[in-house]
Amino acid sequence: MKEYDIVVVGGSASGIVAATTAKAYYPDKEIAVIRREEVAMVPCGIPYLFGSLDSLDKNVVPTGVFKNSGVDLIIDEVEALDPKEKIVKCRGEGEIKYEKLILATGSRPYVPDWLPGGDLEGVFVISKYAKDLERTIAYARSSERIVVVGGGFIGVEVSEELAGHMGKDVTLIEVQPYILASAFDEPITRKAEEILKENGVKVETGVGAKEIIGEGGKVRAVKLSDGREVSADMVILAMGYRPNSGLARSADLWVNSFGAVRVDEYMRTNVNDIFAVGDCAEKRDFITRRPNPVMLASTACAEARVAGMNLYKLSTLKTFNGTIAIFSTRLGDTAFASAGLIESFAVKEGFDVVVAEFEGMDRHPTTLPGGHKQYVKLILSPESGIVLGAEVIGGESVGELINMLGVCIQAKMDVVQLATLQIGSHPLLTAAPTVYPVVKAAEVGMRKLKRGN
Repeated sequence: MKEYDIVVVGGSASGIVAATTAKAYYPDKEIAVIRREEVAMVPCGIPYLFGSLDSLDKNVVPTGVFKNSGVDLIIDEVEALDPKEKIVKCRGEGEIKYEKLILATGSRPYVPDWLPGGDLEGVFVISKYAKDLERTIAYARSSERIVVVGGGFIGVEVSEELAGHMGKDVTLIEVQPYILASAFDEPITRKAEEILKENGVKVETGVGAKEIIGEGGKVRAVKLSDGREVSADMVILAMGYRPNSGLARSADLWVNSFGAVRVDEYMRTNVNDIFAVGDCAEKRDFITRRPNPVMLASTACAEARVAGMNLYKLSTLKTFNGTIAIFSTRLGDTAFASAGLIESFAVKEGFDVVVAEFEGMDRHPTTLPGGHKQYVKLILSPESGIVLGAEVIGGESVGELINMLGVCIQAKMDVVQLATLQIGSHPLLTAAPTVYPVVKAAEVGMRKLKRGN
């Protein structure tokens, strides 16, 4: 029987970070990562395999990270856990003994059992495994009419890639009144929808998929909830993901209402010496403290670092205090991003909020080439002025701008601190320091708070 001090089950983003962090903090410990496939995909890059990236090889997590860090990589499938004996049971390797176990088993695509026709030829999900993706991409290339069900980030990004890069006839179906509803308020999502349409995607919102219709065992059309039919050679179900918590359940680990493994702020489960991180682990919202089903690689990596640091010695300074849910995407040449609470969700949760907005340019002078309008929306607490959330539209700099705002939310900065923030600027890289949109939005917020509205 093989023996390791630390075993990590799952070798995507969170598994890799958990293992390498553990090795950095406990260099004398022997560590192994067990995952099913030799090759692991970069999760966030998967949609771009449908156009921008012409090969799966260009979206692979380098395996050299294990050797360079002194971590063993075992390609195998874990079939069972024995927490009492501290044993991981693998299909090929047999039993592996551990002192500490980290579950990083990720998530699986959601396939609703209420949707007839899901087993027809031509119906696919967006898997995270290379072999599955290879089949899906090959089928997409040979199809002309593709229906994507689900207007979240994966559905939107895949749709744009299929239409804009592969030149396919794409229809995106979203049952909510607007796309990207979990991350943005309606006015922002409408702009995203306009860009999708400009890039050739037909967008159907406020209507769901009722049935996938087949002919001769293959997909022929998708019947919508309003009775219409959309012809299709291929259907991609992008209806979200569910925690891959089967192993955890079988070992009597507690799970929450979303099916995620329950953990504390150190990422510990209810079973001694077993931790859980990433998509399979429970999330709580940083502001509301409620369980949250959000799944982000950035969140997963933060959790993985916390687990890796606390395996043998707990530190009250190294805890995970809730997900801020920092989202970003790009459609055409326009980026959309959010962090923390969006206005509609804050109001729904019962928060009293003040909204501050400002629109400027991300270059100075504004006549410089490559400039883009930059819109910033801040959601503030009227009592304290603390930043509860932010939404941003702009050019490529938006990706890092929302990260900065995420730090502000995590640090519980108030609007005065944000308005007096010291920033660096350069004509080709940022907005002018005199009209920096984040700072100007904060100034708007200060005036509103002073007036009491």
